[in-house]
Amino acid sequence: MQLPPDTRGRLLGGLALAIVEKGYAATTIADVVRHARVSKRTFYEHFADKEACYLALYAAVNDHLLAVIEQAAGAPGSWRARIEAAARAYLSELAAQPALTRTFLVEIQAAGPRALAARRAMHERFAEHLRALTAQTAAGEPGIAPLSPALATAVVGGLNELMLQAVEDERTDALADLTGVATELIVAVVSARVPTG
Repeated sequence: MQLPPDTRGRLLGGLALAIVEKGYAATTIADVVRHARVSKRTFYEHFADKEACYLALYAAVNDHLLAVIEQAAGAPGSWRARIEAAARAYLSELAAQPALTRTFLVEIQAAGPRALAARRAMHERFAEHLRALTAQTAAGEPGIAPLSPALATAVVGGLNELMLQAVEDERTDALADLTGVATELIVAVVSARVPTG
């Protein structure tokens, strides 16, 4: 993932490197500024604390992931092939950054109420993205129906649980292996909603 080359981007990159090196809990502001090659004063000009920097990095990573999904889903092919391509691209991106992925899936659950609120908001964004994708596809494809907001949220939650299980089992580098399961889940849900008769 490419972060902006400005000072804020360098600080986010510094936090990412520190997390890879030590994990989020053990990372200090000193670690962040060392990697970013700026002063602590500069850090505090941009972020109130480590948590604020973490939440900004979390948002930047998820913005990137949504862009990856959108690009993959926009490729030519059948709707099922596009869903599979989007799932593979997303899971491959997560597998490429195992330390950050672990931090954002596991450690965020203990990072406090602001982090949990950010996690919920991000899940809502992913669910809305999935809902929009199925609605767009359903308009031109027989055999599928757009997801309701509640079903899109349920699918995102199920996928998140699958990823969390893989990370907790130390299989982060194999997350792309979940592409088939993720595709089948989405296909089953959107196909099951088509009215019959």
